[in-house]
Amino acid sequence: MSFLWVVTTLIAAASQTARNAMQSSLTAVIGTVGATQVRFLYGLPFAILFLGLVMLVSGESAPPLNARALAFTALGAVAQIAATALMLATMRMKSFSVATAYIKMEPVLVAVAGFLILGDALTPLKLLAIVIATGGVVMTSLKPGAGAALLTELRPAALGIVSAAFFGLSAIFIRGAILALPSGGAAIKATTILVCSLAMQTAMLVAYLATFDRPALTKSFTVWRQSLVAGFLGAFASQFWFLGFSLTTAANVRTLALVEVILAQIVSRRFMSQKVAGRELAGMALIVLGVAVLLWAQS
Repeated sequence: MSFLWVVTTLIAAASQTARNAMQSSLTAVIGTVGATQVRFLYGLPFAILFLGLVMLVSGESAPPLNARALAFTALGAVAQIAATALMLATMRMKSFSVATAYIKMEPVLVAVAGFLILGDALTPLKLLAIVIATGGVVMTSLKPGAGAALLTELRPAALGIVSAAFFGLSAIFIRGAILALPSGGAAIKATTILVCSLAMQTAMLVAYLATFDRPALTKSFTVWRQSLVAGFLGAFASQFWFLGFSLTTAANVRTLALVEVILAQIVSRRFMSQKVAGRELAGMALIVLGVAVLLWAQS
């Protein structure tokens, strides 16, 4: 049982990698916002099913939602929409594996923000980790002799890092929503907030597309098979992330979750026929190393 968190984290990482790949392929068909909304629209029915299963197994009822929980959920939902859209935009400009590495910069951004905003201490080991990870981003972003194209080369890295920041904010807000619920075990509270978040995200994005990009909304229903798989994988991954966090520390889960970079590289090469330069591979390795060192220093 002590290593059950390893299994749950690996399942979550694999499911999330597959989900991201499915969404990335949908971007060319229904656009960035359209591909963003399939994760939520098609994931909602599965989340409701998971909630029913958790209630059946645990014997608990879904806890009542209060104003604090709803407010945190709404903030987390908006942050996750922004993060997903930016992630997909990054994947249109960089390979799937490099974009995944950028998104894994989230712990580094949290550490830097904590230092700048809250005055959290940065130990020598944490500073080393930040320098290593930042060096990895620079290595993947800048081609030798880029010259006048420097801004163009930096744009995908900037989008990926901002995406990581929004994913970090989303995690904080969602955790706040779960903690704000007045009753229930970890599983029932987490799944309740998952359903609530997906319902909000679905409503927001369907309303946006119906108003500003109706063709994308219509097309998202014509590719329902692929979208349904992406939605299931998203809800499935979320369930296992929550389970992993309930079994061990967040640092353990986030460190092992770096395996996503390796999985993304496999998907990128074998299924997307995307080539990654040696410089980019070295940069990705530095990002993973830097984040791993940072998480180890925080544990």
